[in-house]
Amino acid sequence: MEKDHIKVWDNCLRFIQDNVNIQGYKTWFEPIVPLKLVNSVLTIQVPSQFFYEWLEEHYIKLIRMVIKKELGSKGRLEYSIIMDNSVPGKDKKSIKLPTSSKGAVNNPAVSMPYTMNRAKPKDIPNPFIIPGIRKVKVNSQLVDSNSFANFIEGDCNRLARSAGYAVAENPGKTSFNPLFLYSSTGLGKTHLSHAIGLQVRENFPDKTVLYLHSNQFISQFIDSIRNGNQNDFIHFYQMIDVLIIDDVHLLAGKEKTLDVFFQVFNHLHQNGKQIVITSDIPPVELTGFNNRLISRFKWGLAADLQAPDLETRIAIIQKKLYNDGIEMPQDVIEYLAYSITNSIRELEGALISIMAQSSLNKKEITIDLAKQIIDKYVKSTNREISIEYIQKVVCEYFSLPLDVINSKTRKREIVQARQLAMFFSKKHTKSSLATIGQHCGNKDHATVLHAVKTVNNLVDTDKKFKSYVDDLDKKIKLQ
Repeated sequence: MEKDHIKVWDNCLRFIQDNVNIQGYKTWFEPIVPLKLVNSVLTIQVPSQFFYEWLEEHYIKLIRMVIKKELGSKGRLEYSIIMDNSVPGKDKKSIKLPTSSKGAVNNPAVSMPYTMNRAKPKDIPNPFIIPGIRKVKVNSQLVDSNSFANFIEGDCNRLARSAGYAVAENPGKTSFNPLFLYSSTGLGKTHLSHAIGLQVRENFPDKTVLYLHSNQFISQFIDSIRNGNQNDFIHFYQMIDVLIIDDVHLLAGKEKTLDVFFQVFNHLHQNGKQIVITSDIPPVELTGFNNRLISRFKWGLAADLQAPDLETRIAIIQKKLYNDGIEMPQDVIEYLAYSITNSIRELEGALISIMAQSSLNKKEITIDLAKQIIDKYVKSTNREISIEYIQKVVCEYFSLPLDVINSKTRKREIVQARQLAMFFSKKHTKSSLATIGQHCGNKDHATVLHAVKTVNNLVDTDKKFKSYVDDLDKKIKLQ
């Protein structure tokens, strides 16, 4: 009797999910639809030719293994690929392809980078080419490691990441144009902007993608004034299919540069080209920009990236260690994640410092080594004590699992630990009472005030309890 194709694929997915990272699974396996199973040949539907090629290049060994596991030695896989004929009024068609014996062919790389009036004439042609004559080839200036696969998704960045991926799949054709990404420094907006560019380059190798920092744009414009080729400068940027400009707030007050950027922005937007912008602040807070440009920044989507929560910070560390092929004790990972809360860049910097000290001095990575390095590192980064760290210290002190502090249980020892966490959070953090309550079992601000009052009363009347508070206070300060 022939097996059910849906059940077979569900069994395959369970095995695959255990063998790929969560981002890879969501991106490359969740969109797949099982169509039929005939004579041990499972047919699955994938969204595009590129999707098929990616699976064949990166996951074919895993897919073959799981198909053989589910269907036996005669088990095979066929793809049904949706093909868009781009003709209005006609349905999309599909083609069938078996799994290949080889991986998909890599997309061709973009040519060498350009520089303005600094390039070697023999290697790189003049980049200022009148539009329409021929397609200009430029280096996208993207960092390959800053891909979506290496970008850890969490509640702190889910909207920005989802919008960025949608843009990368259909540049210039979504309502997210421009896509305006903003956050405090070190929270991943530059990584995400690179990921968008890399994904576009993978999906659409014929498109010209360019990432540049605002200071580079300013410097190039000044050079064009000096050399009398401002029109060529504008023409060059008007030929870009996907323009990613980082730290746009640095253009503030530079009127002539902003006028040129306005021309470039208008031309690209009107011609269906994609624009991605990053900034330390949202469009409404930008100063030194004229209203017409700020209004255009608001045409698309403005998405912020916030400080990552504990789980996301741990996932970031684990991903970095996995990519570098390094093992690290879990207590060290957690200590690092608890210690640095406000910047992914600082978190990764501290991780690199620990690995470097261990490698160069041939020391084992231990919690003591991590404390020595992080204590020195954090002094220069103005680390703040977090609510999560306080909860960890309190739970460890009373030998309680971390998750019980946020549970609804009314056991005396757990209620007391929760009240102490609230008390120290109010004392050692700048968080509001409402924020503290949300982190401590989703309580309201009145509960936090009651907890603080209860702890203060017990300190005055119970010597043993006072010793708990004094010990905990020292441990928290020595983080």
